[in-house]
Amino acid sequence: MGNSNDAGTPAPPLQLFPSGFPAPPDTAAALLPWLTPETYWPALSEATAALPAPVAVLELEALRLNAADLLRRAGGVPLRIASKSLRVRGVIEALLPLPGFQGVFAYTLPEALWLAEQCTDVLVGYPSTDRAALTRLLGDERLAARVTLMVDDESQLDLIDALAPAGKRPEVRICLDADASWQAPALGFIGTRRSPLHTPDDAVGLGRRIAARPGFRLVGLMMYEAQVAGVGDAVPGAGPMNVLMRHLQPRSMAELLDRRQLIAGRLRELCPLEFVNGGGTGSIEATRADPAVTEITAGSGLFGGHLFDNYRAFTPAPAAAYAFDVVRRPTSDTATVLGGGWIASGPPGPSRAPRPVWPPGLRFLPREGAGEVQTPLRGAAAGTLHPGDRVWFRHAKSGEPAEHFNEYQVVDRGKIVGTLPTYRGEGKAFL
Repeated sequence: MGNSNDAGTPAPPLQLFPSGFPAPPDTAAALLPWLTPETYWPALSEATAALPAPVAVLELEALRLNAADLLRRAGGVPLRIASKSLRVRGVIEALLPLPGFQGVFAYTLPEALWLAEQCTDVLVGYPSTDRAALTRLLGDERLAARVTLMVDDESQLDLIDALAPAGKRPEVRICLDADASWQAPALGFIGTRRSPLHTPDDAVGLGRRIAARPGFRLVGLMMYEAQVAGVGDAVPGAGPMNVLMRHLQPRSMAELLDRRQLIAGRLRELCPLEFVNGGGTGSIEATRADPAVTEITAGSGLFGGHLFDNYRAFTPAPAAAYAFDVVRRPTSDTATVLGGGWIASGPPGPSRAPRPVWPPGLRFLPREGAGEVQTPLRGAAAGTLHPGDRVWFRHAKSGEPAEHFNEYQVVDRGKIVGTLPTYRGEGKAFL
């Protein structure tokens, strides 16, 4: 877990696509090593054998193919990189120059200001009330030209004006966040509780006030369809829910397509929007079908957390993974690793827990689950494991493991070819 880079020192750019994008494989089983887990995971163990656990890896071939597949799915619509789902600056900066990727979707304003030192287009995905970060933005014309703030309430603009009124600061770039949830017949609210601006009149009303307010420039609209982008329709063992999702999601998208086009069209009558942002890894095909959308946010599909195995439309490769070592054998059929309780965001439950993937067949104890300090595991392989043996896990999403590691080991063809510091490894903890 040691960090080979001083905090704040940019890592050398990762040569992600030195020879262009990989061609789609003709025979998947022959060309995709992760489809043969009996060789893929032991190869990672061998590559990292000299490193202490826990150890995190980025498998470069898998990462390349995930990036290429996201671009294929987007069909020419630019992809904005969701930094929350990576939290590795070297990967973000390696992707941005590639055709098809455009800008960063940051999760806090301090993070956005940090990334904007190198990146010229950073959209803050959530409203910010961080007065210190806002003060820095308002005092720096270069950063103000590169960072776009998210708002869904006029009081968020009042806070900015209280810190520095119009005329005494640079113009502030604003994106309007409108609610993309669906008020489904009989079922009611389907989606996530984000913006209060649901109807076109709600959204355009605030857009009109922003456009008329000195010191602000409305440049974008975001509407995030979480009920499609973040909910799988092929979850193992969830047959009835899968059927329900396959019924609800197309209907939700049809309603959203009409509403988003209406909001975007009416906002463009007020001012020339630079972008209309939507979607996520799980909804790329559906979102790209909306002619109002000019860019799609994606991030989790790059590292391939196991939550994104649960979609019919795509299958990400396990590009990011991490391993713990067995440290004890409390019973003959139980092996315990040191660490493991790295839970993803969302409703608590098995879908948000990390998944042991190698050796095969390991499972958590139902009364203990994944523990912060130790995780006991059972299964056919548990009886063959001994202290010092390595167990590989995949995270449910993608970004959260970077809060536990200082760096990822970059593995290519079974060899470590370099390291990339995480945000934590660069001394950053944003949220």
